[in-house]
Amino acid sequence: MDQKELAKKIKLIIMDVDGTLSDGRFFVLPDGKVIKSFDVKDGAGIIFLGLAGIKTAIITGKSSEVVRNRAAELQIDDYYEGISNKSIPFFELLEKYDLKKDEVAYIGDDIGDAEVMGMVGFSAAVGDAHPLIKRISHYIAKRYGGRGAVREVIDFILDVQGKWPEIFTKLKKEENQEEILRQINS
Repeated sequence: MDQKELAKKIKLIIMDVDGTLSDGRFFVLPDGKVIKSFDVKDGAGIIFLGLAGIKTAIITGKSSEVVRNRAAELQIDDYYEGISNKSIPFFELLEKYDLKKDEVAYIGDDIGDAEVMGMVGFSAAVGDAHPLIKRISHYIAKRYGGRGAVREVIDFILDVQGKWPEIFTKLKKEENQEEILRQINS
């Protein structure tokens, strides 16, 4: 089936973090605190998904206050951290939202993402993903992890589903506008 046809069915997007939402690098400060960087374009895309009524989830192998705070800021619907077997939360999400596998997309970059990517209806790899991940993906972003790849995938799905008019209408509503614009620009 064509990647556009697969993307039309998506109601939930699951994202990995390290190497996907971030570039995979982290910096440890002298006091032991960790710094990761995120691309504001990816964050804006996640906000747009919410406006379009598409659920979002993060499943990450690490536990991180930085990522937890970013997920809360972007109003990610479901957040799983410290997960070694990503298929467990995947099946929980299917049940929670009463979804079929083909209604879920997964964006990843490395071997730990492969099992779930092989089960979803639409799998996407960031541009600098492991070659195996690229081989099993329906869509390969040109942009790299932590550098707008997530936004590229989100834009593709929103385009195919024709969601932009709905998003723009919600952006124009005055009661939402200030808060939404703050989230998009953070």
